[in-house]
Amino acid sequence: MSSNKKGKFIKNLKQMKRYIAPYKWKFIGAVLMVIVSVAAMTVAPRVEGMITTQLSKDAMDIMKKLPDAGVHFEIVTKILVLLAVIYLIKTFSQIISVYLLTDSIQNAMHDLRNDVQDKIRRLPVRYFDTNSFGDVLSRITNDIDTVSGALQQSFSQVISGVLTLILAITMMFTIQPVMACMAMCIIPLALLVTRFIVGKSQKQFRAQQDSVGELNGTITEMYTGFQEILFFNKQESSVEEFVNINEDLRKHAFKAQFMSSVMSPLISLITYLTIGSVAVVGSVFAISGGISIGNLQAFIRYIWQINDPLSQVSQLSSQIQAAFAAMDRIFEILGEEEEVKEADPAVELPDVQGKVVFDHVYFGYGKKPVIKDFTVEVHSGQMVAIVGPTGAGKTTLINLLMRFYDVNKGRILIDGVDIRQMKRSSLRSIFGMVLQDTWLFSGSIFENIKYGRLDARKDEVIDAAKAANVHHFIKTLPGGYNMVIDEEGGNISQGEKQLLTIARAILKDPDILILDEATSSVDTRIEKMLQDAMKKVMVGRTSFVIAHRLSTIKNADLILVVKDGNIVEQGTHNSLLEKKGFYEQLYHSQFAGQQA
Repeated sequence: MSSNKKGKFIKNLKQMKRYIAPYKWKFIGAVLMVIVSVAAMTVAPRVEGMITTQLSKDAMDIMKKLPDAGVHFEIVTKILVLLAVIYLIKTFSQIISVYLLTDSIQNAMHDLRNDVQDKIRRLPVRYFDTNSFGDVLSRITNDIDTVSGALQQSFSQVISGVLTLILAITMMFTIQPVMACMAMCIIPLALLVTRFIVGKSQKQFRAQQDSVGELNGTITEMYTGFQEILFFNKQESSVEEFVNINEDLRKHAFKAQFMSSVMSPLISLITYLTIGSVAVVGSVFAISGGISIGNLQAFIRYIWQINDPLSQVSQLSSQIQAAFAAMDRIFEILGEEEEVKEADPAVELPDVQGKVVFDHVYFGYGKKPVIKDFTVEVHSGQMVAIVGPTGAGKTTLINLLMRFYDVNKGRILIDGVDIRQMKRSSLRSIFGMVLQDTWLFSGSIFENIKYGRLDARKDEVIDAAKAANVHHFIKTLPGGYNMVIDEEGGNISQGEKQLLTIARAILKDPDILILDEATSSVDTRIEKMLQDAMKKVMVGRTSFVIAHRLSTIKNADLILVVKDGNIVEQGTHNSLLEKKGFYEQLYHSQFAGQQA
């Protein structure tokens, strides 16, 4: 193992220790029960050997026709009772150990899931720009389950395996030192095999976990975008991408599992050869009276006890390597850079007027500049439309305003306060947003609208729906406001979804309204309903509208024409048409043949 991998291995162990520490007494209790179980299991072969020795002695006496020869059932019975007690102790200690271990591990995994979820909440938006949803989901679910399963199965096996080796070897030396030295050959040979195979398979387990995350991401994209895939006839290319990733997963999984699985038969082969040699030597000792038949039986049982943990190394190796690969991915996300810390003390805006200023703002994704020296002043209550070609920086301006990203240079002010001096939660509470890609959760229509303000009364929710021109539609549905929306809102149309999100925004009663492509994917009838609803909600509040349909922003107080991250023109609809510049080109490209 390289020093870098070793350092990461130790770091991951230390991080995992933090989650186990609160439940350490249950872990310690589980370990104590494992020790009791292994001790009972180690004593058992000697006791079994006592029965064999007694019965063989009685048989020899009978064959020799000695006086009072016969089977001493009272002695055998006492030994059997002792053996039964030993097995009961072993069984109950195992049950208690499993209970304590399961409880502590599941609590630790519960805490880990909460931390990962809390971490995701604090990650900047740019993290999700470069990591697929499926991969993130895989880290929260699959990877944590892998760690949980490995801890559950491997923890007790490792402890019992080590203890079994120590106690079994000790018992073998107390029976016959020469034979014990012969049996010890198993351990170094098994360790050499294990070290070689683990070294080869470790990177395959990490690649396997990465492929699982990539596959989850692909499946998620295929499911969420299946209509677009069908529309553009991309079924074959989509399936081909899935097949390629699945093939990579198969290759990595095969190599990882095969390499780990060959350990067991190789170690068993070493064990068989050792038992054969020990049996021959043991028989010689038995004939010469150097060892009893029962002790020879017990000795061979101890060799098998040594074989068990050594053979389990293959299974344990697979679980542990998969667990550390998963752990690496989990702690990788926990170690990601978070959003810039909040200002301390943060500024609160008790009475928001809605004046917004972009002051020489620069921003880019990585090394790619998107916004360059952007300056504009928006007065309270104005409706500001932002138009421009795709990639001009329109949506990026909104992302900066909401502090999904921080500017690289310059300032954004609300009522004269730099938004970086405000808490993000406080800042975002100022805004109401309606997006083109509507988001509705699986729940009733009433719950989805109320999401805008959770303490809203029923009559307020209904009033918001009426203002959004969606109340009549809701009343026609089976169940009305109580109708449950399917996952992804599959049982209502896109336009109806947008009307519901507008009702949600109206209910929130925001100080500043943001409409991002809000009417670009609906029919003319729904668009008119949306425009009517928006006219109501925009009255008296600052509003930003981004739309490709220029017909939706003719009445804007200010239109900002953005191109390559710069404001190339600004003014009202009519004044911009009179300039006969870039806005006029955009307008006539949409309304060629129509009268302005």
